[in-house]
Amino acid sequence: MEDKVRIEKDVEVSRRSILRTSALVGAGIGAAQIFGTTPVAALGGTTNATLDKAIKEIVKGRTIKVGFTPPVLSENFTQIESAAWRKMAEFEKRFGVKWVWERQAPVGDFNAVQGTLGIVQSWISRKFDAIAVCTGANFATVQDLYKTANSKGLKVFQFNQPAELYPEEQLQTVANIGYDNRWQSGYLAGKYVAKTLGGKGNILQIWGPSGSDWTRGRRIGFDKALKEHPGIKVLGEADGGYVRDKGFTAAQDLLTKYPNVNAIYGENEEMALGASQAIDAAGLKHWNGKTGIVTIGADGLVSGFKAIAAGKLTATVDIGGIDQGQNLIEAIFADVALGQTLTQIINNPTQVVDKTNYKWHQAYAEWALATPRKYGK
Repeated sequence: MEDKVRIEKDVEVSRRSILRTSALVGAGIGAAQIFGTTPVAALGGTTNATLDKAIKEIVKGRTIKVGFTPPVLSENFTQIESAAWRKMAEFEKRFGVKWVWERQAPVGDFNAVQGTLGIVQSWISRKFDAIAVCTGANFATVQDLYKTANSKGLKVFQFNQPAELYPEEQLQTVANIGYDNRWQSGYLAGKYVAKTLGGKGNILQIWGPSGSDWTRGRRIGFDKALKEHPGIKVLGEADGGYVRDKGFTAAQDLLTKYPNVNAIYGENEEMALGASQAIDAAGLKHWNGKTGIVTIGADGLVSGFKAIAAGKLTATVDIGGIDQGQNLIEAIFADVALGQTLTQIINNPTQVVDKTNYKWHQAYAEWALATPRKYGK
């Protein structure tokens, strides 16, 4: 019952945020003003000359040095970074803050965690003000590293992490900006598949690397949806490495073994798009509203929205990446420049996207990607 109430609350938050976003995107304003009624709420879009002047007097033209490290360079993290740049440019114009932005990602795939540790250590030694981290590294290891960063005066902000799985009292971060992988991603995807197939059918699953926290979180939600719909049977699963080519290979192997399937779940959108290519390669049909194979992923990529429009991807779960990027800068500015205390877990609303609603999600992502002000390297 508690899970049901939480899910219903998440859905209601999503409705409110979607309406607010729709109204504000045209004005170049981000959604999810999640800082309550403190002055920082105004940073989400409200413009007031007196307020801006007062904040500018506190900022005094200071420069904030930020390191941004995703686990890999990909379309998803490009969208998040572009949204962050949008908010940085807005605050630069309004408050006179200057930014030094440096992006580094470990060389390799999601398992190349040692690279992340080295990158963070470099920023600690170079006395950055804040770092934004998304990593597949071991929880205990990175918390020790973050503790070292804190002792050197460097503020750590995680983004796009499954923070709902972590012991909150052990977190050494200022804030964690993301969404709930269990109920806002895995569960929503599972419910969508079940509803689309009328509660009966066979499904294949393509997950991220074994041991991934994202996989663990999304599996919790997806498994819950399957328990509520026992007519949906899992025939097989494989590791797709969170990237499109591995997702293609994994789906191709699974479809060879189990050609009579009704749906494929790619834990992230890159793997789901790889599965879509495998469906074409096998000469099978995509879902047309009545027959074919349903494919669903999770991220909210422009390439994914275009695939939905073309009938090559049935749906995805938009994880609020654009809002994550903007909230990340709001959080860094609020803490570093204004000295405000933040909520440890900042979750953005998510939504299942299909042919009925992809256009506004695509427009929002393209708005972020078209930011005229670029930062860093």
